[in-house]
Amino acid sequence: MNPGFWAGRKVLITGHTGFKGAWLCMLLHRLGAKVTGFSTPPPTDPSLFHLVRLNEMVTTIDGDVRDLESLRSALKKSDAQIVLHMAAQPLVRESYRDPVGTYATNVTGTVNLLEAVRLAGAGDQVRSVVVVTTDKCYENREWIWSYRENEPMGGHDPYSSSKGCAELVTAAYRASYFAKSQTAVATARAGNVIGGGDWATDRLIPDMMKAFTAGKPVIIRNPKSIRPWQLVLEPLVGYLSLAQRLFEDGQGFAQAFNFGPRESDARPVEWIVNHLVKQWGSGASWQLAGGEHPHEAHHLKLDASKAHAQLEWSPRTDLLTALNWIVDWYKALGQSEDMRDVSQRQVETFLNL
Repeated sequence: MNPGFWAGRKVLITGHTGFKGAWLCMLLHRLGAKVTGFSTPPPTDPSLFHLVRLNEMVTTIDGDVRDLESLRSALKKSDAQIVLHMAAQPLVRESYRDPVGTYATNVTGTVNLLEAVRLAGAGDQVRSVVVVTTDKCYENREWIWSYRENEPMGGHDPYSSSKGCAELVTAAYRASYFAKSQTAVATARAGNVIGGGDWATDRLIPDMMKAFTAGKPVIIRNPKSIRPWQLVLEPLVGYLSLAQRLFEDGQGFAQAFNFGPRESDARPVEWIVNHLVKQWGSGASWQLAGGEHPHEAHHLKLDASKAHAQLEWSPRTDLLTALNWIVDWYKALGQSEDMRDVSQRQVETFLNL
């Protein structure tokens, strides 16, 4: 990623009020981009969006990706040359509770985003589109090998399935409408992102921080499950690297790309939990959840060789650094520090690595 490329660049981000979206906005603000965000209100209270006063950094348009006309209007108002589509229902367990809403947001929302770009006139306004999906879009075979971009799409649960569908939708739109245009469209699949400012329900780090702050043991469902953990800023830089190459080189990068951590950072949940319990101190503890739980994949890793080779992207931090930054962030919050300053310092430190 060339930081100078982003200075003054007009960018539209869907889902900018969420955890990843807010960090992406801070990153782009630091790079000097002119960002418009299109989203429903923040999904949690508290939220990173409010804590860092993101409304002072970006132009916010309230709207839902399930509404095509609202998306078309936002795209026109933003005058964006680059679109990063991150709006989603991002939780596996929530998808079991609300499959219809999950498919509507993750599949129809993706259709609407790509249709808005198409109707705007391919290449007339938007040059680069990155549709963000997930590592869970793959047909999980519970094997020890890392998944590559040419592996089949799948999904046992509604969330994973919806993201596999979003990949297929994007591939169909790319082949049908954008293959010979000036608009280049790619997808980005990231591992389990972690960082400060996440309060989503049924996610490991938010569950731990909530419990530790309240002085209660955190309840862990699947301690042996292995995931490709990475600091939230890692894949975000990957998305920007991909968006830049789409803008500059067009169809040569209109493909799917994995953004995952080093092989050594694909760790079991139990390893993460034990490390954070020790690092947090103050009587932090955990216990195993009882009862039956919905199916979740046990073993999942990503092969990011393609991003390394074609985008010259690689992780700047390791898992231990990510966990240290997370503890620092939440402890700063507990001490009533200015979380915009804390977050921007982490962005600056990351970019200087």
